[in-house]
Amino acid sequence: FVSDPTGKLQTNKMATTSPTHSDSSGSSKHDGERSSAQDSWEIVEGLRGGPANIQEPESQEGYLLKRRKWPMKGWHKRYFVLEKGILKYSKREADLRKGKLHGCIDAGLSVMTIKKKAMCIDLDTEDNIYHLKVKSPELFEEWVGKLRNHRVFRQNEIAMYPHERHLFHPHTSPSASLNDSMRKVMNSATVYYAGHKAIHSLDVSADLEECGSYLLELNLLLKSMEVLHRTYSAPAISALQVHACTHTSHSLKQWMGFISRKSEQKWMGVVKSLSQRRFSQPFCSSNQDCPDTSRPLVHQASNDSKTSITDSMSEFFDAHEYFLSSSSSENEASDDDSYISDVSDSVSMDTYSNEGGNERQTLGPLVRRRSTLPSPSPGCGGVSVWNILRNNIGKDLSKVAMPVQLNEPINTLQRLCEELEYSELLDTASHTQDPHQRMVYVATFAVSAYASSYHRAGSKPFNPVLGETYECSRTDKGFRFIAEQVSHHPPVSACHCDSKNFTFSQDMRWKNKFWGKSMEIVPMGTTHVTLPAFGDHYEWNKVTSCIHNILSGQRWIEHYGEMTVRNLNSDGCQCKVTFVKAKSWSSTVNEIEGVVTDADGRVVHSIFGKWHDSLYQGDPPMSTCIWRANPMPLAHEQYYGFTKFAVELNELAPDLRALLPPTDTRFRPDQRMLEEGNVDGAEEQKQRLEQLQRERRQVLQDNNLTHKPRFFRYIKKIDDTWVTDNTYWEQRRDPGFSKMDFAPLW
Repeated sequence: FVSDPTGKLQTNKMATTSPTHSDSSGSSKHDGERSSAQDSWEIVEGLRGGPANIQEPESQEGYLLKRRKWPMKGWHKRYFVLEKGILKYSKREADLRKGKLHGCIDAGLSVMTIKKKAMCIDLDTEDNIYHLKVKSPELFEEWVGKLRNHRVFRQNEIAMYPHERHLFHPHTSPSASLNDSMRKVMNSATVYYAGHKAIHSLDVSADLEECGSYLLELNLLLKSMEVLHRTYSAPAISALQVHACTHTSHSLKQWMGFISRKSEQKWMGVVKSLSQRRFSQPFCSSNQDCPDTSRPLVHQASNDSKTSITDSMSEFFDAHEYFLSSSSSENEASDDDSYISDVSDSVSMDTYSNEGGNERQTLGPLVRRRSTLPSPSPGCGGVSVWNILRNNIGKDLSKVAMPVQLNEPINTLQRLCEELEYSELLDTASHTQDPHQRMVYVATFAVSAYASSYHRAGSKPFNPVLGETYECSRTDKGFRFIAEQVSHHPPVSACHCDSKNFTFSQDMRWKNKFWGKSMEIVPMGTTHVTLPAFGDHYEWNKVTSCIHNILSGQRWIEHYGEMTVRNLNSDGCQCKVTFVKAKSWSSTVNEIEGVVTDADGRVVHSIFGKWHDSLYQGDPPMSTCIWRANPMPLAHEQYYGFTKFAVELNELAPDLRALLPPTDTRFRPDQRMLEEGNVDGAEEQKQRLEQLQRERRQVLQDNNLTHKPRFFRYIKKIDDTWVTDNTYWEQRRDPGFSKMDFAPLW
């Protein structure tokens, strides 16, 4: 076997030796002199490149011949099902459906070899070797193809999500030594202190869980190193393959080093943050009796406690001989104890790199943020949407007053900020040298802005009053955002966000139309993103949104139309993304399709996926996941369908209150009351605020005056544009908004 320029293993007809492998009769001999590729055993290639999501392949099932357990000889027929890289089998299909398994093989953690002429497939799980045979060439190729795809998918999932235990093996779990180590760390860091409320869920357990994920991923990498070690020792491995394995081993070590450093940094962050806490009474560990179990979870900065954590870390990092078992659920001996598999497979991972890393701008100390809203949604009981909308079919609803029960405790300015939830895509783009790949990341960011709407069809945001503002400074994401309602008729919301890696701005107007059963939302305006590192200036339009089942049934939202992303400073490439309009009889709901083309119109990259879930680049089944939506908070259905990012937007921290202008959305009383569950108070305040706005507008009209936005200026172009005047953060710092005059909005 040798590697061709693509890295794929090929049979070398000039090889003087062949891997020792059992034949169908159980003999351990091969003549080793056959030159035909079909007579030789071929190693099936595993995952290549760094971990990145791959689409789940279709399942495969049917009868195969399986060689009987040693010492019995011959073959018997078994029914196999291949799903998500796991190969299960039983005597017959009915038994499998009932859960009566004879065996379960993890294809991702097995070495797979095939012999085309004999139509044989061998899976080496380290503890057991499974010999399978297929009856026809066509069926053989089908099974081999499916096993290839499932192995890559399985290896990829293990690499991507090592913290999910069920992904390792359906019938095994990490060893006791790893669990004991994790438990020791958890107990060392989990300490109760008398006299305060519990803060455990916000600052300790999340970090510890992330550390656990790093440890489990390191465990997987150690397993991959073991597979490589087995490959080194195979007698038929050529010098060229050894060189390739050495390179892969080096890449794995670098990846392991990266994960180790990330884990250590996270642990040290936990120790540092907890050690900075001051307290005046003795503490007790979580496995001891405490006077008051409602007291906070903190960690005393003693030498013993620090040593306990670092020792637990070292206990894992030094355990180079610990490997996760990859055996199947069938605890059987090898079919032939004289059988020795001399061939192996490697899980190849490229050196970790993101072309400079996702550097983020540090804007101040990290802030602990809330994880839930103060009160769940009150629902829309008693509100007749039909009575409100029946006289407005086909009309713009922006001027129609809606009861507060139809709102969510967030407003349009904050909704614009929600589009930055996945700003790390722009960070990645700002460090990507290839302009076509940069376009992929920018287009993916543009699509990700729609993800938060998936669970939000049941309510609408508050409409900002004229002059209302909103700021969002995120040290964790490295950006700061401002927005202002710059016009009332028509309603226009303008925003600007700056970061070390990018700027983001837009001014948006919407037309909302009711069509009897659905509400259509047509956005007008353009979104802009600049990447200073490359002098790029991207712009794109938004697509139409539609909320279905407004009057009855389960409301759901879809987006459809074509979005075009252009780089105004270069005509080298553009991206067209189509949001596919769903059909009730198809599975195209929420689907998008996009292509990046060069200056001559040739397709360079393609993307596809679902705007609410994940996007992929390339052609299936070897496409790569370039974005995946964040998991939703627990019980999100009860809290307006808010994402974690949305939950944080309207939080008013005490230290922030004195820094904000009085026009900031967080001070808006009707929205705050709805967030706190006071629906009647919110409705009363909403009507009062709307009346105040009408009175202010009347005063301007009576004096022939026009409203002048505080932080944005109007530029008359082909398409009217509002841009920041770059004064907000300067005025916030000096003289400070508390020393400035603002028109009262509330």
